[in-house]
Amino acid sequence: MPFSERTQEAMNQQLKLEIQAFYTYLGMSDYFDAAGLPGFSQWMFNQSQEEWTHAMKFRSFIQDRGGRVQLSDISRPASEYSSALEVFEQALQNEQVVSESIANVYALAEEEKDFASQAFLNWFVTEQVEEEKTMSDIIDWVRRMVDSPQGLFLLDERLGQGGLAGASGAGDQAPV
Repeated sequence: MPFSERTQEAMNQQLKLEIQAFYTYLGMSDYFDAAGLPGFSQWMFNQSQEEWTHAMKFRSFIQDRGGRVQLSDISRPASEYSSALEVFEQALQNEQVVSESIANVYALAEEEKDFASQAFLNWFVTEQVEEEKTMSDIIDWVRRMVDSPQGLFLLDERLGQGGLAGASGAGDQAPV
């Protein structure tokens, strides 16, 4: 079945969102580095790399289907935040936007009877559940530590060592 123009365009928009997420998380990593939180910085850097991997999966899929990758402008990410909590709240909002977009692309693929795209997107649907849960879990931890510099230090250390259960990258072993 041919790759429809509408689905191809939606996939290119998703590619843009994944690249924007990469760029946003890289900026968040740099914020944490400057704030003296190397574990948070490393965790966000790992997230940025995961988002880059997602973007490249979309790029490859578009090309494999005989489509044309159309890169578009992305926004400069924020570089200042009021707290670690604000960073993770922004990250959760970002994941929710990505989840909604993937759901919309999936619905379009379903409408177009594009079974190959649906099969490809299934992994991303599951991945986004994990991403949103991970961000929510970290937000809960940061909220508990907001008045405890020692607690924040321990959380920073824990995230730098790979994070909380289920956090960052555990589900990225899906085929491209």
